[in-house]
Amino acid sequence: MTQYAAIMLAAGIGVPILAALNAALGKLIGSPTAAAVVLFAVALGASALVLALFPGPQALAQVGGSPKHLLLGGVLIAFYVLSITHVAPHFGVGNAVFFVLLGQLISTAAIDHFGLFGAQVTPLTLIRAGGIAIMAVGVAITQLA
Repeated sequence: MTQYAAIMLAAGIGVPILAALNAALGKLIGSPTAAAVVLFAVALGASALVLALFPGPQALAQVGGSPKHLLLGGVLIAFYVLSITHVAPHFGVGNAVFFVLLGQLISTAAIDHFGLFGAQVTPLTLIRAGGIAIMAVGVAITQLA
């Protein structure tokens, strides 16, 4: 369990770095959309490399038979990257990521509570809702200070 927490902590650390780097690239080249395309090209190359190094390339053959709604994750990540790349230079990386985190807290609670998309069901108890609220307030405080 600890290794999962460490991986996700690293991923979380990477999100604002990704936002800042891609926002800077978009500003430098004059197009947030072009910066997003570059990011996805690099991400595709990195993902293909990992896929080639670890067992799994044959899994790509299974994608065609998967429910099509499961592919919407690609649309959502594109929306995130395009929006953060465009918004961060005007709104600030911290402010942009704050609202991303707030949205993640809301959607995570709903996904877990209802077991959406095959997720493990974790009911939204009063204590859990309070913890989420405290997290939201904590993130807000970081932006007000």
